[in-house]
Amino acid sequence: MSELSPPEIATAEVVTKSSPRSVPETVDRLSAIATAKGLKVFAVIDHSGEAEAVGLELRDTKVVIFGSPQAGTPVMQAKPLAALDLPLKVLVWQDGSDTKLSYTAPPALAARYGLSEELAKRLAGIDAITDAVIEG
Repeated sequence: MSELSPPEIATAEVVTKSSPRSVPETVDRLSAIATAKGLKVFAVIDHSGEAEAVGLELRDTKVVIFGSPQAGTPVMQAKPLAALDLPLKVLVWQDGSDTKLSYTAPPALAARYGLSEELAKRLAGIDAITDAVIEG
């Protein structure tokens, strides 16, 4: 049984969307779309692979870290603590037979750091990127 439903969940803090692809395919697609949009993919953290390496089990779980120094730097210049959440991160994880993408909602990040509307807009692109990732 799925831990989350319906297919897209938005709370005040986290957005979760369902992907029609496997975790590896979703990670590859997210990385490719981010790169095609001129963003830098800084890292992919393979939590489940690292767990397996030490003899532990964890559902397929990866974090893709990406962003744009041009977009993120002004945010961090204005609010240095925003570097705790930048670059942006998307968790791609297996939920039963489903693949999910989860990330901190841009309005939650903006509120957390008291960002102006102009700076908050620099974070909002994650919604369009993740929508493109899950498109059929």
